[in-house]
Amino acid sequence: MDIATIKQRQQAAWAAGDYAAVGTRLLLTAELLCETVDLRADERVLDVACGNGNAALAAARRFCQVVGVDFVPALLDRARRRAHAEGLDVTFQEADAEALPFPDASFDVVVSTCGAMFAPDQEQTASELLRVCRPGGRIGMVNWVPDSYVGELFRTIGRYLPPPPGLQPPVLWGSPDRLRELFGPDATISAPQRSFRWRFPSAEHQVEFFTTLYGPANRAVATLGADRAADLKAEMLDVVKRFNVSDDNTLVLRMDYLEAVIHKPATS
Repeated sequence: MDIATIKQRQQAAWAAGDYAAVGTRLLLTAELLCETVDLRADERVLDVACGNGNAALAAARRFCQVVGVDFVPALLDRARRRAHAEGLDVTFQEADAEALPFPDASFDVVVSTCGAMFAPDQEQTASELLRVCRPGGRIGMVNWVPDSYVGELFRTIGRYLPPPPGLQPPVLWGSPDRLRELFGPDATISAPQRSFRWRFPSAEHQVEFFTTLYGPANRAVATLGADRAADLKAEMLDVVKRFNVSDDNTLVLRMDYLEAVIHKPATS
């Protein structure tokens, strides 16, 4: 598995479209995670694969000392503009979730909302999250579960553009058993499944919204020829309709995720 090539493709995918338009609609999960992980003012917080900054900004609103990292410069630029607009003090810098540029035990709390789960080397990513978290600190994560809308979406895209051989599905992070494998038997893990709703004018609108603005879907449609792109959109529409819980002509999309808090042991 060529990790470097995979990361280059991922960077291009997440930079495509306008992820901020999608990511801001996940703001609720970041706010709830900050409450669940029980942030306290002045705690040192790292937001890994921060995207457009949802969790970093949520932590800064709680007067934490916050750093956000991502490997897509365009997303970091958007996060900085959001922080400036709100008058929040957050440091954003380019970095890889698999090689965080911080000393051991640099942070009281490490968070990631639907971000670190997409790093190709899952074991290395979990190791880095643990490494930069202080003993007795917390790691908070929002991860899509395998049978969620997002899990089905990526499986659908994968039938048209198969992932590289050996690459583990990101939604494995949405399994409590997988989290125990990644973080080890000494960590204490709380990982209930949660759900929220995305609301759109229609299922058709949601598919166009995603294939225009959500990087991975945008790149898939751009890569396929017209006929196969149309087939992919039709399958995406079927997936959306399966997760629609609306009782009228609008779309109310059920979004299932794991809200995980991993407590790092106080002593090794």
